[in-house]
Amino acid sequence: MCSRWPGFSSKMEIPDRGFEPGNAFIRSAFNRPCLQMTHLPHAVLPDIGIFAAYAVFLGSYVVFAIGKFPGMKIDRPGAAIIGAVLMVAFRIVLPQDALHFIDFNTIVLLFSMMLIVGYLRLAGFFEWITELILTRLKPHHLLPTVIFTCGLLSAFFVNDIICLVMVPFVLSATKRLGIKPLPYLLAVATAANIGSVATITGNPQNMLIGSLSGIRYSSFLLDLAPVAMVGLLLDWLVLHLAFSRAGMRDPSLAIPVVVRAGNRSSLIKPGIVAALVLAGFVAGVPPALMAALGAAMMLITRSRDPHQAYRQVDWGVLVFFVGLFIIVGGAEKAGLVGFLLSFARTWNLQSPGIFTVVVAATSNLVSNVPAVMLLKSLVPGFANSHRGWLILAMASTLAGNLTITGSVANIIVVERAKPEVDISFRDYFRVGLPVTLLTLGFGLLWLWWLR
Repeated sequence: MCSRWPGFSSKMEIPDRGFEPGNAFIRSAFNRPCLQMTHLPHAVLPDIGIFAAYAVFLGSYVVFAIGKFPGMKIDRPGAAIIGAVLMVAFRIVLPQDALHFIDFNTIVLLFSMMLIVGYLRLAGFFEWITELILTRLKPHHLLPTVIFTCGLLSAFFVNDIICLVMVPFVLSATKRLGIKPLPYLLAVATAANIGSVATITGNPQNMLIGSLSGIRYSSFLLDLAPVAMVGLLLDWLVLHLAFSRAGMRDPSLAIPVVVRAGNRSSLIKPGIVAALVLAGFVAGVPPALMAALGAAMMLITRSRDPHQAYRQVDWGVLVFFVGLFIIVGGAEKAGLVGFLLSFARTWNLQSPGIFTVVVAATSNLVSNVPAVMLLKSLVPGFANSHRGWLILAMASTLAGNLTITGSVANIIVVERAKPEVDISFRDYFRVGLPVTLLTLGFGLLWLWWLR
C-alpha cells in the first residue's frame, strides 16, 4: 500500500468510466508506481498556484540564461535554491514530496566523480599526464596533442576539471616552445566539450541523461564515441585553418624547460581506483553505484586529510542540480509536461534534425543542464527514445562550443588564462561557430544513420 495515498495500491488500476474527458492524465498518474504519483493535473492546483509555479519557473530560467539576477548578486545556484524554496512555500510542491522530484542517482554520480577526480588532482595525476606529453613536443605537434589529450581525459572525467588543469600547462608549454597560446587555449575549451560527449561521466548533463534514460555506459560510449572522435578531428582542422601562422616560432617568448620533481608513488592508489571505476562502468555496473564505491575507496586513507578532497567538490553545482530538480518538478506538476508535449507535436520534435536545433538553441539560451532538465520530459514519448536521449546528450554538449558563455568549461579557460592571455568574444566565436556547426552536423548524421 502507498502510505501517501491511503486506500490505493501502487499497482491499482483506475477504470475509465466515471471520468470526464481530458482526465486521462489522472488515470495515468494513479496507475504509475507510488514514487511517480507526484505529477498531478492542473485541477489539483488552484489558478494562483499554477500562476506561481510558472512565474517561479520562468524567473529561475531567466537567471540561468543571463547568469545572474540583474542588480543583485544572485547566481545560478542561488536562483535554483530560491526557486526550489518558493515552489515549496507556494505549496506547489509539498515538503514531503520534494525529495521524490530529485534524481539521487544523478546527485550521487556527480558527487562521487567529483571526489574521485579531486583525489586524482591532489595526487598530481593530471599534471603528470600533461607534463609527460607536453614537455616532449615540437611546436607543430602541440595543437593535435592538446586537442586529443584534453578530449580523451574529458571523456572519462568531468570536463571542467580537465580545463582547470590543462590551462596552466598549455601556457607553460607555449612559453617553452616560443609560440602564441591563443589557439591552444581555444583547443582546450572546444576539445573538452567535444570529448565529454563520448561518455556518461564526461559532463554533468550526460550524467543526468544517463540516470534518466537507463542507457548502459558501454552502449552510450559505443554510440557517441565516434561523434567525439570525428569532432576532435574537425576541431583540429578548424583551429589549424584559423591559426595557420600562429605556430610560427617567436624567440622572444621562449623560456627554458622547467622540470618539476614529484612523488609519483602517490599516484598508485588513485590510479588503480580510477581504473577499477572505469572498468566497472564498461562492465555494466550502475554508474552511480560504481562511482560511489570508488569514492569510498578513495576516502580510506592514512596519508591525506579528506577535507582537502572535499574542497575539490563543486558544491554549487550539486546545489544547483537539487534546486533545479524541484523547480522543474513543480512546473511539471502545474502542467508543463502537457504544454511541452503539445509543443512537440506541433513542431514535430521527434524529427532528429528539428530536435537537434531546438536542443542546441535552448542550451545556448539557458545553459545545457537547465536545457536538458526542461526537455527531458519529451524524450520518453518519442517513437525512438534511445536516439532521442543520445541527441539530447550530443546537441546539449556540442552546442556549448558556440560562444564563451556556452559552457562552464569555456568560462574556466577564459578566466584561468588571464592576465597572460585575454580571449575576446570575437576570438572565441571565429572558432566556436564553425566547430559547433560541423560537429553538430556530423553528430546528427551519425545518430540518424545509427538508429
